[in-house]
Amino acid sequence: MSRCTLRYLVTVLLYAGVAIFLWPYFTGRIATGIFFLVGGITLAVVCGIVRCGLTEGDCPDRIAANHNRNPGLK
Repeated sequence: MSRCTLRYLVTVLLYAGVAIFLWPYFTGRIATGIFFLVGGITLAVVCGIVRCGLTEGDCPDRIAANHNRNPGLK
C-alpha cells in the first residue's frame, strides 16, 4: 500500500472518528453515549497524528501537480 493511499485511508478514518464522536449529540443520548464520545475522539486524534506523520515528504502526485501549475517550483 502506497503512502498516498494510506494517508487517504487515515483521513477517512479521522472523519469517521469525528462522526462517531458527534453521534450521541445528534441522537440526544449524551449520557449513555460516553463510549462513543471517548472512542470517537480517540480515533480522530490518533488518525490525525498518524496523518501528520504521513504528510511528511509529500506524495509524488501532489508534487507533480504543483510543478505542472508552477513550473518554477522545485
